[in-house]
Order: sequence, then structure tokens, then C-alpha cells
Amino acid sequence: MSFPKRTPVAEALSAKPGEKLALAGWVRTLRCSKGAFSFITLNDGSCLDSIQVLAEGKLPNYESEVVRLSAGCSVLIRGELVESPGKGQAVELKASEVVLLGKADAESYPIQPKKHTLEFLRTVAHLRPRTNTFGAVARLRNAVCSAIHEFYQKRGFLYVHTPIVTASDCEGAGQMFRVSTLDPLKPPRTPEGKIDYGQDFFSRPTFLSVSGQLEGETYACALDKIYTFGPTFRAENSNTPRHLAEFWMVEPEMAFNDLDDDADLAEAFIKHLFSAVLERCPKDAAFLSERYDKTLPGTLKHIVESEFVRISYTEAVDILRKSGRAWEFPVSWGTDLQSEHERYLSEEKFKKPVILMNYPAKIKAFYMRLNDDAAEHGGEPTVAAMDVLVPKIGEIIGGSQREERLEVLEARIRKMGMKPEDYWWYLDLRRYGTVPHAGFGLGLERTMQFVTGMSNIRDVIPYPRAPRSAEF
Repeated sequence: MSFPKRTPVAEALSAKPGEKLALAGWVRTLRCSKGAFSFITLNDGSCLDSIQVLAEGKLPNYESEVVRLSAGCSVLIRGELVESPGKGQAVELKASEVVLLGKADAESYPIQPKKHTLEFLRTVAHLRPRTNTFGAVARLRNAVCSAIHEFYQKRGFLYVHTPIVTASDCEGAGQMFRVSTLDPLKPPRTPEGKIDYGQDFFSRPTFLSVSGQLEGETYACALDKIYTFGPTFRAENSNTPRHLAEFWMVEPEMAFNDLDDDADLAEAFIKHLFSAVLERCPKDAAFLSERYDKTLPGTLKHIVESEFVRISYTEAVDILRKSGRAWEFPVSWGTDLQSEHERYLSEEKFKKPVILMNYPAKIKAFYMRLNDDAAEHGGEPTVAAMDVLVPKIGEIIGGSQREERLEVLEARIRKMGMKPEDYWWYLDLRRYGTVPHAGFGLGLERTMQFVTGMSNIRDVIPYPRAPRSAEF
């Protein structure tokens, strides 16, 4: 079947009465009036709104097909736009032809025209995009992704595709998914009885990447400014509304930049993304705000218009200890800050985004540049690291100036129980024309949680991967 000049519903709703159009989509509801005529609510995903279709009883297939339509059926409808007497839209389509493309069983179709819980919709993730909520989330996610590329392309960054399969642990945390073709029941063994990874596909232990940063640095140290944007994986057994095992990361990397430059870019980046949401998807954002977080538009606008606060980790710890709060996680210098601390700083203390800088080295990754300030903290140095905190979520960006000094980096790798020889190629950047450089990572799903108001991170990615959850 051909679809000549099929018009998206989004365009049809803004067209003028009298235009003859062909629409295609899925039936949301059907209302019949004693065999004389029926109203079909049609949505094709091009926008939040559906269009009302008037199907009169004189249509040749009215009794055989039209009145038997139900939620989920797909149809092709040709007709003429007319003024709508009802509220909510200026036009509706008066059908001259209704063609049933795909029938949906009325009794078993999961997405009925009623309110469904988000928990239930996760069990039918293959069909939940047909709901208003998940259609809006998908369009917002698309707008954010488009704005990400736009931001970096306009600033002269090169988009680099870093590998998903890696032999390097960027974070040094060991929470990685192993990639192997060996038989798990009968793996080959070395004479010492250990698994012989020399017989594996890559002849060595390999994993799904937790970050594209290390490989991204190699390109930044040749091409000045790059960014990666792709899936990353962490085998962290955290079954919470804020954690996923598979998620998308945006990671810019810049040669000849320090921590202050890094913070400048992060602030501009967040403001650009939030502005794009407000400007490009106003109806979707308003719909989600009304249902999930009524304060969201004001919060986004406030962030876009705010100058981010910049304080050191040491200053933040002092503020938290003097707050008078009884923290679930006690605060002391040298411990990592928790979500409750981050949200207090951004939501209550400063009431705007906060960039925390210069964290204790012992709680940060090996690649972060060591500061010369150990004497100020009882022999414990800090690193040139930063976290960007926003209200409602806490950390949304983590970054640092990278350690460009070969001897210092080798010492850090050894101190963290890792082997410099496993990172020989990464250390080569410090052997051959080393330069100061910096970068950060932004988790797309954490950002999507913020701009949609969704409380569970599993509702902002098409198919969530989490502990004991990989159904689709």
C-alpha cells in the first residue's frame, strides 16, 4: 500500500480547514453515535496531541470495520480538514476513507485508554511509547541529544567514537561486565589452574566500557577538542531509581585546558541543554511538568539564568558540618559527599547549581591531576576535580583536569593497586608531547530525569538495563 503525501498529525493540527490530507497512526479512542457517525482519536507520535477524526456512517466499511476499531489499531485515513466544534483543537479530519492496517485485540491490548502506573508500563516497555508520557519523554530525549551535538559542533569539537569493548578500567573500581567467548562451564585452564584468557576471542580479559574518556584523551591530545557520546556499562548491583547498568555518557575532552576552563564549559553546556528543552518541546515539557513536577519549568529557567556557585570541597564540608543538620551519612573531610549533601548545597544553601572543586585524592580516580596542597590537609593532597550539582538530583556532571606528568601518574596508578604496564598507551601521551588537558562526563539519563521530572531513571531510557532486569 502506498502512502501518498501522508501528513504528520503535528502538521495537520496547524493546517487550514479545506485541505485534503492522508493521515496514518494508531487509534487512541473510538466513540460511536448510534450508527450515524463515530469519532476516532488518532495519534502518530509526531507530537503530544492527537487529532479527532469524524467517520460518518455512509463510509462503505463503516459497519464492518470502523465501528469495530479499538485502542491500538493502526489505520490510514483520508479526508478533508474542517473546523472543529469541540474544545482543544481548531480542526478535525472528516474522513472520506478509513483503511484498517493492523488490528489490535481489544481485550488483550495492554495500553487501554485509562491511567496506567509507571511500574506497569515498565512490564510492557515495547508498547509504552504509545502513551502520552513516554512519547513526550522520547521527544524530549531526542531534543536533548540533538542539542548535545549542536553545542559541541558549534564550538569546533570533533565527535569521536570510542570503543565499547575495552581492556582498560577507567574508574579503577572493578565493576565491569566481562566480554568473553569462552565456555563458562568448561573454560580452558593454564597449568596453574587459572582461566586461560589467552584462548579467548581477544586473547586477554576484556570488558564493556565504563567510559570513553581514556581513549578520548588520546584524540584530544592530537586534535585539540573532541567529545564522545555513546553507551557505557557498570556492573554495580544498585537497584535504585537513580542507577542503570547501561546508560549513555557525553564526554568532552580538551587539550590546553585547566579545571577552570572545564567548569566554564560544563556551565555553558548545562544551560544550553536546558534552554533547548524549554524552547523546542514546550508542550511535551508542560505535559510532564503538570503530571510529575509542577516546579520544573521554573527550575529550568532559574538554572539557565543563574551564575553557578563555585566552591572547594573543603568549603563544602565546612558548610555541611556547620549546617546543624543530622545527616544520614556523617560528613568529614576525606569522605565522599552523598546525594543528601549535594542537594542541600544546591537546593537550600545556595538555591542554584554549585560546582564543587578540588576533592581529596584518595576518593577520586587515578587520572585526576594531583594538587600541591598536601600540607594544607594534614598530608592528604587534593586533585583538580569538579562535580556540578543541580537541585533535585545532585551531581549531574563529574570532571577533572587530567594528570599530565608521567612520573606522578605512574605513582598514582601503583598507589591504587593497578599496573602501569596495563596503561602503557595512556602513559605514552605523557611521554610524547604532554599537555595540560581536562574533560568531564554527563550522564544522559540523569539529565533526562531532571528535565522530565520522572522520579525513576528506568522511565527515561527506552529499554532499561538494571540488576535482574533485561526483559526486552
